[in-house]
Amino acid sequence: MRRISIFGATGSVGANGVDLIRRDPQSYQVVALTGGRNIARLAQMARDLRPPNAVTAHPELLDDLRTALAGTDVQAAAGEAALIEAAHRPADWILSAIVGAAGLAPGLAALSQGGVLALANKESLVCAGALLRDTGARSGATILPVDSEHSALFQALGADKLESVKDVTITASGGAFRDWPLERLAAATVAEASTHPNWAMGQRITIDSASMFNKAMEVIEAKEFFGLSADRIKVLVHPESIIHAMVTHHDGGTIAHLGAPDMRHAIGYALHWPERRPLPVAALDLAALGSLTFRAPDETRWPALRLAREVMAAGGAAGAVFNAAKEQALDDFIAGRIRFTDMAPRVEATLEALSAQPGFARDPEDLPAVLHWDGLARRKAAQ
Repeated sequence: MRRISIFGATGSVGANGVDLIRRDPQSYQVVALTGGRNIARLAQMARDLRPPNAVTAHPELLDDLRTALAGTDVQAAAGEAALIEAAHRPADWILSAIVGAAGLAPGLAALSQGGVLALANKESLVCAGALLRDTGARSGATILPVDSEHSALFQALGADKLESVKDVTITASGGAFRDWPLERLAAATVAEASTHPNWAMGQRITIDSASMFNKAMEVIEAKEFFGLSADRIKVLVHPESIIHAMVTHHDGGTIAHLGAPDMRHAIGYALHWPERRPLPVAALDLAALGSLTFRAPDETRWPALRLAREVMAAGGAAGAVFNAAKEQALDDFIAGRIRFTDMAPRVEATLEALSAQPGFARDPEDLPAVLHWDGLARRKAAQ
């Protein structure tokens, strides 16, 4: 029986992971289960999966979680220390699905125990790619990608060596405002930005898809995960979200990974790797689809893609600053303090301001260093 931990279980990726575990409960022992503010969902998951305890990231919700778990053997816990304690429990497979930089500390703690880290928290690689890789190398852990595009790249690469690869392409649906006139974007509302044409996701990542900040993060993630230079990573707008990524070799051949827009494929692939097992995901019917369409991304519409290249060129603490500024700008947009089109300029201004700080060009060497840059960037972006 494999020991499983799921961090961020109540979000869209975590819930899909829980769905897969529920379908084969005799094969897994859940040793850690954490979530956010959706206490009812977290408690129901805990009742179904029976972990030793369930953890909410929010201390003020501890009493609510205790009440929801009354009559079970599952203990309730809350707060950052409880998350880290849960992450230190030995597990064979850990799904890291906490959204944002908040997922970094639990991810590092889980990596230090060895095993397999199924990484959906792209922010960890963007903020601290070198630190994450070094931590995994010291413990002998394996990091597997769970973002659909990076799972697709991982699968399309197979046993091929990077030396044979000319470049890789990750696709983007274009999000809610793909076809909007540019002049309308400044008036876009939070509700309008929170609707995705293809994927069922949480609000924050859905808005990040509309702004293309999510894809910008994934470009940086591809660099950090696969060791590719920025000029070998391309983005292609693909409205149907059927092709998730492509690998083009020096001989001119391109290998694409196709699949339905269902996160259970990428999660299930990581769960069963290196094997492939049946998943509750329907195979594609290409004849029914009829056609697939593509277009080049417009960086006037999506300036986040240009910023991603600048972050990769700068290196050092730029990833941590980029992510923190993006998270703060997103908070401010959701709260109605800035417009949709103000987010990218706010992030760019933060990068420019902090690039002059001592140590910016150095990779953060530990978690406190990452948090230092994260805090500086959030404060600057909020001004």
